[in-house]
Amino acid sequence: QVRLVESGGGLVQPGGSKRLSCAASGFRLDGYAIAWFRQAPGKEREGISCFSVSDGTEYYAESVKGRFTISRDNAKNEVYLQMNSLKPEDTAVYYCATDLRSYCLELDAPQMYWGQGIQVTVSS
Repeated sequence: QVRLVESGGGLVQPGGSKRLSCAASGFRLDGYAIAWFRQAPGKEREGISCFSVSDGTEYYAESVKGRFTISRDNAKNEVYLQMNSLKPEDTAVYYCATDLRSYCLELDAPQMYWGQGIQVTVSS
């Protein structure tokens, strides 16, 4: 059974950093693209990053480019989202997801499997 579990969320001050983890079970991450999404209160879900294993390309939304970095540890079967220079507008529930493809579609493309989501709050 495919399962994704996010961890690492919480409260952080503006300008701070956080690293989210996404642990996979039921399948090996190293064969599939993994995406990160977020949904802020009152807003639509936004695709923010994706790692394509077919060619090793990383994709980022303009809202996070230069501040967020996606990475993976195949040995641990985990994917990470390093978030730096955080802003209050980054406050959202963050989700990892996969469509069990080796490549990324457009960032907002629907995914087949989702984690439960984790809250990140950026506030002083």
